[in-house]
Amino acid sequence: MKNLLPLLSLLFLFTSCTQQTPQASTGTAQQSTADLVQQQPQHPISATQQAFYSDLSKLCGKSFRGTTVFPTDDKDPFAGKELTMHVQACSDTTIRIPFHVGEDKSRTWMIRQMEEGLQLKHDHRHEDGTPDAVTMYGGIALAADKAGEMRFPADAYTTQLIPAAATNEWTLALSPDGKTFSYILKRDNQLRFRADFDLTKPL
Repeated sequence: MKNLLPLLSLLFLFTSCTQQTPQASTGTAQQSTADLVQQQPQHPISATQQAFYSDLSKLCGKSFRGTTVFPTDDKDPFAGKELTMHVQACSDTTIRIPFHVGEDKSRTWMIRQMEEGLQLKHDHRHEDGTPDAVTMYGGIALAADKAGEMRFPADAYTTQLIPAAATNEWTLALSPDGKTFSYILKRDNQLRFRADFDLTKPL
């Protein structure tokens, strides 16, 4: 019996140690999971979309004059009118660019980082600030190999709001030399509108 007591004591100590080891492992696993969550990027957009967004953000606080490249006939509603873009408000997730056509200040381009990717929306408002009946149309950017150009096909909301715009595709482009910003609209894969803005001469 005297010899049995030391053996029982050793067995108890061994059992206690083996029970504590999983607890320590669990704590380490929980800490690793938390670290992984913290390491995940805040914005799920692709690297090329993030690069485009960052380059566009560098223009924040500046305004630029543009010209209509297409169409050039006098029947176009923008013909002969001064075009101005104001990169007005920028945050980590949203860039707002009011687009003025002459005295018409109803249009604002909104570029936002969404879970689905980079999004372009057209925010149309009346002079009193209330939303227009046709507003917030646009789409999510397609995957792109280069960061200088983002293409946004019409989304489901746009198709429902403006059935004729179901095949619309908007393109926002920064020229490789950083001198020009272009806003382009295609429908049925045919060019309908293009405006180029001179980034070398802020207003």
